[in-house]
Amino acid sequence: MDDAVRAREAAREALSDIEPEALRAALDERLDAASLTPAVLTFVSARAVEPKVDLNGLASRAAGVQLIYEGLRLTRSLAHDEPWSHLDTPEEDTDADLDILAADVLVSRGFYLLARTEAADHAVETVRAFGRDQTRRRSVAESERPDLDGELEVNICTLAVVAGTTAVGSAPPTALVEYAAGLADTHDGDFPPADETVSEGTVERIAALYRGGGGDDAVTSAADR
Repeated sequence: MDDAVRAREAAREALSDIEPEALRAALDERLDAASLTPAVLTFVSARAVEPKVDLNGLASRAAGVQLIYEGLRLTRSLAHDEPWSHLDTPEEDTDADLDILAADVLVSRGFYLLARTEAADHAVETVRAFGRDQTRRRSVAESERPDLDGELEVNICTLAVVAGTTAVGSAPPTALVEYAAGLADTHDGDFPPADETVSEGTVERIAALYRGGGGDDAVTSAADR
C-alpha cells in the first residue's frame, strides 16, 4: 500500500462516524478529489528519520495533517467566493451550508488526531496563522493576496514535517523547516498530486537536513512565518 492510499484510508476512517449521511458523503467526495501531498509528506518525513517506521501507526498523524489542510482549504475557498451571495435555489443553499459544516468537521477531526502528539501546538498555530492571514487579506492590495493565501500551503508543509519527524525523533531543525516551506513555494495555489511534489529525492534531502541538527526553536520559527 502506498502512502497516498494509506493516508486516504486513515482519513476516511477518522470521519466514518460523522452524521448525517449527506455530510459524510460530502467529506468522502472531498477526500477522493484531494491532493494527498500533506499526508504523504508526513509519512516521508518520518521515514527519512527512521526508515523502518511503522507506517500504519503513523497513519493517524498523516490523516490529521491532511484533514486540517482540507478544512482550511475549503474555508479559504468559501471566504473568497461566498456561496450565499449568489444562490438561486434552496438546494444550492443546502450545499453551501454543507460546505461550511464540512470545513469545521475536517479541521476539528484533524485536531483530534494530532491532539496527543508533539505536533499539537503547531497544528493550533497553523490554524491561527491562517486566520490572521485571511483577516489581513481583506485590507491589502489585490496583488498581495496570493502571497497571503499561499501561506496556508507553506504552513501545512511545515506541520507535516513536524508531525512526521517528531513521531520518531526530535523536532525538525531550521534548515528542514525552510526546505518544507520551499516545497510549498514551488506551487501556485492548491497542491498538485503528491507524486508531483514528493519523491524519493525528497526523502534523501529531508534525511540529510535532519541529520544536520537543530533544535526545538525551529518549530516555533516555522509557526511564526
